[in-house]
Amino acid sequence: MEHTGMQIARLAPAEALAALDSSTAGLSSSEALRRLGEFGANRVAAAARQPAWLSLLGEFIHFFALILWLAAGLAFTAAWMQPGEGMFELGLAIVGVILINGGFSFWQSYRAEQALAALEKLLPQQVKVRRDGREQDIAADQLVPGDILLLAEGAKVPADCRLIESWSLRVNLATLTGETYPKVRSEAAEPAGAVDPLAAHCLLLAGTLVVSGEGSAVVYATGMRTEFGHIAHLTQSTGDTESPLQAEIRRVSRLLALLALGLGVVFFALGQAIGLNFWVNLMFAIGIIVANVPEGLLPTVTLSLALATQRMAKRNALVRHLPAVETMGCATVILTDKTGTLTQNRMAVREWFAGGRHHLAAEHWPAAREPHLRAVARFCHSLKFTDGQPSGDPMEVALWQFAGELPMDWTFAGEIAFDAERRRMSVYSRAADGSGVLLCKGAPENVLPLCTTWLAGNTSRPFDAEAREAYRVAHEDLASRGLRVLACAWKPLAVDAAADEENLALCGLIALEDPLRPDVREAVGRCHTAGLRVIMVTGDHPTTGLALGREADLIRGATPRVLTGDEVRRMSAAELQIALDAPEVLFARVSAEQKMLIVQALQAKGEIVAVTGDGVNDAPALRLADIGIAMGLSGTDVAREAADIVLLDDHFGTIVNAIEEGRAVYENIRKFITYILTSNIPELVPYLAFVLFRIPLPLTVIQILAVDLGTDMLPAIALGAEKPSPDIMQRPPRPRGERLLSGGLLARAYLFLGPLEALGALATFFFVLHGFGWQYGETLAIGDPRYLQATAACLMAIVLAQMVNVFVCRHPRLPAWHFPLFENRWLLAGLASEVMLMAVILYTPWGNSLFGTAPLPLAVFLYALPFALFLGLAEEARKWGVQRR
Repeated sequence: MEHTGMQIARLAPAEALAALDSSTAGLSSSEALRRLGEFGANRVAAAARQPAWLSLLGEFIHFFALILWLAAGLAFTAAWMQPGEGMFELGLAIVGVILINGGFSFWQSYRAEQALAALEKLLPQQVKVRRDGREQDIAADQLVPGDILLLAEGAKVPADCRLIESWSLRVNLATLTGETYPKVRSEAAEPAGAVDPLAAHCLLLAGTLVVSGEGSAVVYATGMRTEFGHIAHLTQSTGDTESPLQAEIRRVSRLLALLALGLGVVFFALGQAIGLNFWVNLMFAIGIIVANVPEGLLPTVTLSLALATQRMAKRNALVRHLPAVETMGCATVILTDKTGTLTQNRMAVREWFAGGRHHLAAEHWPAAREPHLRAVARFCHSLKFTDGQPSGDPMEVALWQFAGELPMDWTFAGEIAFDAERRRMSVYSRAADGSGVLLCKGAPENVLPLCTTWLAGNTSRPFDAEAREAYRVAHEDLASRGLRVLACAWKPLAVDAAADEENLALCGLIALEDPLRPDVREAVGRCHTAGLRVIMVTGDHPTTGLALGREADLIRGATPRVLTGDEVRRMSAAELQIALDAPEVLFARVSAEQKMLIVQALQAKGEIVAVTGDGVNDAPALRLADIGIAMGLSGTDVAREAADIVLLDDHFGTIVNAIEEGRAVYENIRKFITYILTSNIPELVPYLAFVLFRIPLPLTVIQILAVDLGTDMLPAIALGAEKPSPDIMQRPPRPRGERLLSGGLLARAYLFLGPLEALGALATFFFVLHGFGWQYGETLAIGDPRYLQATAACLMAIVLAQMVNVFVCRHPRLPAWHFPLFENRWLLAGLASEVMLMAVILYTPWGNSLFGTAPLPLAVFLYALPFALFLGLAEEARKWGVQRR
């Protein structure tokens, strides 16, 4: 029962019906019901996906979270065995941290798969079929193989089917192939050698649109067995690849979690060895773990990405998946379309060649000059008219406007629609006496071989070798200037003569221009400066594409590698990879499937590829690419849903802006990781001093959480919201293997800034204790006012140092005063939040009770301030030394 499209296409209509065990009367209702049970509903099936609740659960049981669960479990155990020590509250606080992190991570990673919904919207809901010998309307998802489908102008094709009868039927395949020209479809069987169902003249494919005519067809494939379903399957099976940022955050989280766990175990063992009380030692181990786990890392990353998406939206780039922001920043290659992305998608006639010479479009065109060329431009089209104004293909609108008003002596009788293989279209008209005229336009290489004469005005001349050479040279000249060239031809039709495209008279060539967007050259120049490779993939003639590539500054060398889609199709994967080694490459006459091969070849070479697309057929390539970029104005729903980023203005310059923002995100994440990790050292050192030197614990676990999830959060987000630095697009893309946690970053945070903060924190702690007359060896109760004030002072000194640290972390090399204070409003908000939180923690009864603190006099702040300022001066001195080197 099941047949492939080309098997059915090679059969005559009666044979096709027999092969599907059907007839022109259609199936019986009982047989249709049986087949529905066998083949299933005619709908695009969703791929098996993990339930949302399971994805959410996964955010609470990954390795990073398990370390915190362990700490919480230990805290609850300690509270049960030794109540009243604040361990129960600590356990609750750690669980809160886990829930916050999990919620933010789920928000970042979870998204509903919308591509299938968009695919289903393209399929009709109700269709007309012939069953039990009569016409009836049924739901589209009830169609089965063997059903006789009745289609008319404006209908969407609901399943793959083979024509049985047709009358002037034309179908738009744009949703499947990206081609805007409608194609003629008829019931004639395909020759034995035909292999492509998209090109079969007797097949109608699901998701396409009947532009004109009507017909009946027998369904041979439904649901996921259709070509449409095949594209859906490719979109699903390509899957979401883990972004470089996601992979690196996962690596960093595991590394830091292992470090925290390892230190906790080591120092717990050390405490036992030196004879610490078990529960005190356990509290100490929990403190070590909590101090080394950067609890604010994941939510800060997410909020930083969210802020970047807002900035990108203002620059006309809508980000659908948060990690795509940063991935865009490490792109090394951009595969870009031409029309509408590099150009304005506003066609206009610039020049024409007729009568043996070139004419500018701006020249006055007398009615008597080249009347046949003018008639082809005016009447050879498939435009629709509303209130006398044309709508349709921009090129045909431009030709219609260029020709101007022209009387029509014939009545439209039909057309030979544009076809991707013929690359031309013709219309024919008849007068009352039966005579008529055929007007033809198309690619010169496809129209000129059909011509036997050429016209100079109204004079017909033989289209001999000399004339052919003159037109060939004119074509090359026009195409070499980036113009899209069409050949126009005509012939009179005798009474009752067939409207064929043979023995035409060549009227001339018309060259149209789709102007380059004004700032494309600047955007391409920024790409070159940033070390980005830009490759144009166009459906135009290679000469036209090359000329526009030079105009856009994509092509600078004398001998670029120009490959056509046919050449790509014939190449092996290795050959294509080697071809991409050329310094400059351009692809012309390329289909969406061939674009996918190019993406795969570039990724095999280790490139991070950004791809633009607008059609349903582009969806697999958009999903396959590291970054899929869909056109918001001209793109289909499916392309937009398969993409990571949608351009709201279809503009190449917007892609470059998105790359700039992506690079800034990565730099900003490194800034706030440095900032967050710095505070880990002054949180850790008090615990080491507590064990090694037998002093009161200078900082409690709940106070560590107050820093990590309280005072540090908004300043870290402020660093994540920094604008791109001026030199960010003057550096090459970072290497794929570059680590977020580099040796230099860790050394700066853990070996330089962190110890300086720890020094100030411990000095302030002892300053308060000695002010109360504390002597070394004296123990202090947890509720002792002296102890509460001393730990509050240690906490305050860390926060004060972090307020200075946020300024020096704005750039790893440039001085803090290089950046205006009011340029980043989040930074001011972060500083204000730190002040308010410390005021609550230090000067409210609620804050004192929860965090174990007591109010501090002004003298303590004045004592801690020089240590914080010294940190800033030391870091600026380090930067100065780096710059000098």
